Amino acid sequence: MSLLKPGDKKLFDYLSTLETEQRNKDTTEIDTASALEIVRHINTQDKTVAFAVEQKLPEIAEAIELIVDAFKKGGRFFYTGSGTSGRIGIVDASECPPTFGTSPDLIQGIIAGGKEAVFRAQEGAEDSEYAGEQSLIEFGLKSGDVLCGLAASGRTPFVLGSLKKATEMGVKTILVCCVPASQLQLSVAPNVIIDIHTGPEVIMGSTRMKSATAQKMVCNMLTTGSMIRLGKVFENVMVDLQLTNKKLEERARRIIMMFSDCTYDQASYLIEQTNGHVKTALVMALTGCDIEQATSLLTQADGFVKGALKLADL
Repeated sequence: MSLLKPGDKKLFDYLSTLETEQRNKDTTEIDTASALEIVRHINTQDKTVAFAVEQKLPEIAEAIELIVDAFKKGGRFFYTGSGTSGRIGIVDASECPPTFGTSPDLIQGIIAGGKEAVFRAQEGAEDSEYAGEQSLIEFGLKSGDVLCGLAASGRTPFVLGSLKKATEMGVKTILVCCVPASQLQLSVAPNVIIDIHTGPEVIMGSTRMKSATAQKMVCNMLTTGSMIRLGKVFENVMVDLQLTNKKLEERARRIIMMFSDCTYDQASYLIEQTNGHVKTALVMALTGCDIEQATSLLTQADGFVKGALKLADL
């Protein structure tokens, strides 16, 4: 008795056209290659990803401005995806609180199949548009938020259902995919499409490779770029980190000492005085003002350290 479900010729034909589902002409002999030859093939293909992402920098910048605008108005940012794409979104979202001192609610990741899918594949979960729609209700998405769909093929039903529902709710949307926009079959157009042309994978259809690398690079840019635009970085140093472990505590002291004449003990004192708020401690160290004045300067400067220093005539 066959275990196969009834076929979907229309889907079969569509998948056959996608760049991510093509055979890579440069790796057809990889099945008989040595270990060193295999990694050379993979490395050669990986080198092309950054150049593919480079072609979409204007779209990525447009998406960053969309996210920053939402944050300034009290909105939040969500990723949605299935499988590898979903996990990439969750990883990126989970790194923002310790790195940039954000609330865990500000940037969140949604994955088809729920939390269990983070650790164990729930392959069938991606096939339901309805599940994608319902996930937004479960996460409390609302008008003013931004939703970014991550889908290497650009056709994952869970993601497309989420994007469609989000648009109906008045939520701004972004789609990150690894096929040309011309190959997409969308019922509702996202506000920004970031279509990274990564081409065929080293192993046909294994989008956890080049496609995943491209998506991770874009996610890094979206959240890091947004945080920079919100004043979470001074020069090229993250100064709004949460001191949740010993390493970050010592990093905070080093940041204060790096930009000022403070000793280790003085930096420790300032961090203690500000209850671990590194930006405030840094402004105090650089201006000599007290905590109330430093807080006021940062508030007037919308959280930017350089702006606070300018207001203090430094």
